[in-house]
Amino acid sequence: MSCAKNFHSVSVIHSTLPQFSKQKSSSNLNFNPKLGYNKSSALSYSAITVDPVVTAPNDKYISSRSINIEPTVKSDMVALIDQAEEKSATTGKFGAFGGVFVPETLVSSLSKLAAEFNLILHDRDFQGELQVALRDYVGRETPLYYAKRLSDYYKGKGNGQGPEIYLKREDLNHGGAHKINNAIAQAMIAQRMGRTSIVAATGAGQHGVATAAACAKLGLECTVFVGNVDMARQPHNVLLMKHLGAEVKSVKGMFKDATSEAIRNWVCDLDRGYLLAGAAVGPHPLPSMVREFQAVIGKETRRQAMEKWGGKPDAVVACVGSGSNALGIFHEFVRDEDVRLIGVEAAGSGIESGRHSATLAKGDVGVYHGAMSYLLQDDQGQIIAPHSVGVGLEYPAVSPELSFLKDIGRAEFHSVTDEEALDAYALLCKTEGIFPALEAAHAVAYLEKLCPTLAVDGAKVVVNCSGRGDKDAGAVMEYLMKK
Repeated sequence: MSCAKNFHSVSVIHSTLPQFSKQKSSSNLNFNPKLGYNKSSALSYSAITVDPVVTAPNDKYISSRSINIEPTVKSDMVALIDQAEEKSATTGKFGAFGGVFVPETLVSSLSKLAAEFNLILHDRDFQGELQVALRDYVGRETPLYYAKRLSDYYKGKGNGQGPEIYLKREDLNHGGAHKINNAIAQAMIAQRMGRTSIVAATGAGQHGVATAAACAKLGLECTVFVGNVDMARQPHNVLLMKHLGAEVKSVKGMFKDATSEAIRNWVCDLDRGYLLAGAAVGPHPLPSMVREFQAVIGKETRRQAMEKWGGKPDAVVACVGSGSNALGIFHEFVRDEDVRLIGVEAAGSGIESGRHSATLAKGDVGVYHGAMSYLLQDDQGQIIAPHSVGVGLEYPAVSPELSFLKDIGRAEFHSVTDEEALDAYALLCKTEGIFPALEAAHAVAYLEKLCPTLAVDGAKVVVNCSGRGDKDAGAVMEYLMKK
C-alpha cells in the first residue's frame, strides 16, 4: 500500500471512528464487579487483534509485570485485575478498554513490537543494560522526600492533625521529569530492532526532551512533532530538543494533533522508523510498554516507604493527563486495596465551563488514536479540545488501564482548576523550595481537599512530583502578575 493510502487510513482512525464509538456513559458497559463486562455491550465493529506474543523460557528474567503482590485469598477486585492483566498481555484489552483499532497496514508492525516487548521483559542482558542506564544516565533512584513544612502547613489548618506528606521526586531525573524512564528503554528497544529513525510527539515538551536525549545517547535520528500552540507556550523545551539534535516539526494545533502527525510519519517509514510513545495511550502494545517502563516509580516508592516508616502509603496521588506518571506509581500498589490510588485531572477553567481536560470525570467511552478509552467528545462523537494550564495534561483521551481502574472502582479520580494548581505551585515553592511542573502541581493542589479527610496523625500520603517547573516559570509569573 502506498504512503498516501496509509496516510488516509490513519486519518480515518483519528477522525472518523470516534463518530461511531461514542458511548453515553460507563454504565452502558454493564459492568458487574464479579463477572466483568457484558459482551453484549461491545461496539458493533471489532478491533484488529495482534498475534499472541512469543513467551520466553521460564528460566529467563521475570519482569515486574509477572510478579503478583496479592493477599493470601484474592478479593474479587484483585482477581479482576489479575484477569485483566493476563488478557492485556496479548490483546491489550483491559476489560472493555484498549485494543488495536488500526489499519491493517499497521498490524504487522505492532505485532512485531509486541513480540519484541515480551522478549525483552524476560531478557537478562537487556534488563541489565536498562538498569545501568536508569542508574548512570537517568539518575535513579529518585528520593522519597518528606515534605515536613508542607505537612506542617496542612496540620496547622487541621488543628494540629494531618498526614505526613512525601514527594516522589521524579523532577530530579535527567531532563527534569519521569518521561526519561520510558524514553531510554524504548530507544534501546528500537536500536535492538534495527530501527534508526525515531519519531515522537510532545505537548509540554518533557517527552520530546527525553526522547531527543535518549536518541543522542544511542546515536539515533530523532524527529519530534509539536503543536504550534504548545511551541509558543514551551519555548524552553523546544530549544532543548534542538540542542540535543532533534528535528522539531511544528504542527497546527495541540498535542493531539502532533500525535496524529507523528503516527502518519511513522506509517510512511515502517522499516526504519520507530514511534516512541510517551503517553500510555494508543494501540497495544504502546500503553503496556509505557506503563512497564514507568513502573520503576512505584517499585522504588514501595521499597523506600518500607525503609522510612516500615509500611505502605495510605494514599498515592498523581496528576492525570494521558496517564503515564499515574500508572507508573499506581501499578505497584494496584493489588493493595488498603492503599488509595488518587488521580487528579485538570479542571481547567472549571468543569462546568467546558474548558478542561477532565477526561475520566466528564468523558464518554470511544476510540481515539487506535484504542478504546474515555474521551472528551461532543454528542456527535467529535473530539472536544482539552484545556489546562499544565500543557502536558491537555489530551482528549486517557489510558485504557486507568479507564478500567476507574470502572472497577480501584482508583478514584478528582480534578483541580488552573488557579488551584498555580496556587499549589507557589505553596510548594515557599514551603519546600521545590518548583513542580504545573502538571505535577495539580496533584499537590488536591492535598487541600484530601488532607482534611486524613486528619489522623501518622497517615502517609505520597505525591508523585512528576516533573520540575522551570519550563512553566513564565506562565506562573503571568498568573501572579494578574492576581
